[in-house]
Amino acid sequence: MKFKECIQYIRSDYYRITGNRSSIAKMWLYTFMDVGFRFMFWFRLAQWSSVYSFIPKITYRLVGQRHHIDIERCTQIGYGFRILHGGPLVINSSAIIGNNVNICQNTTIGSLHHKAAHIGNSVYIGPSVCIVENVNIGDNATIGAGAVVVKDVPKDSTVAGNPAKVISMKTPARFIWRKWQPK
Repeated sequence: MKFKECIQYIRSDYYRITGNRSSIAKMWLYTFMDVGFRFMFWFRLAQWSSVYSFIPKITYRLVGQRHHIDIERCTQIGYGFRILHGGPLVINSSAIIGNNVNICQNTTIGSLHHKAAHIGNSVYIGPSVCIVENVNIGDNATIGAGAVVVKDVPKDSTVAGNPAKVISMKTPARFIWRKWQPK
């Protein structure tokens, strides 16, 4: 990934938190204050392909270990990814995550066979959720706290429980604020 593209991803993550499209200089304050943004800042820079990218790669690993966030650099994560309340958090490297996704603490997106979930755009994933194996989560879905998702989740739905079941089709994406619109 090129440096300009990394900066665009970082700006999208920052916008989701503050609603501000300011310069990279103002974002430094949030790298110290917000655990989720701090990790994503270094995660995005660690994807930069350059001779000088060894510093972001090391820092990304250290921040991840400190806050118990385990997301491999090769994981495909769209614009405006927001980690709420920090870790622990585990996301399999084969997961594909869309734009404007919120994910809460104690969440696992895993797979034994290296075919993890495909998560759509504007999805809210509550705390202590387990998303197991190759499931598709539709756009604007909401996954309630403590859910265990083992089957596909339709778009515009709210699911909860163990195993997760559709409980509502009203008010899709109600927890997704400040959506980033890529140019």
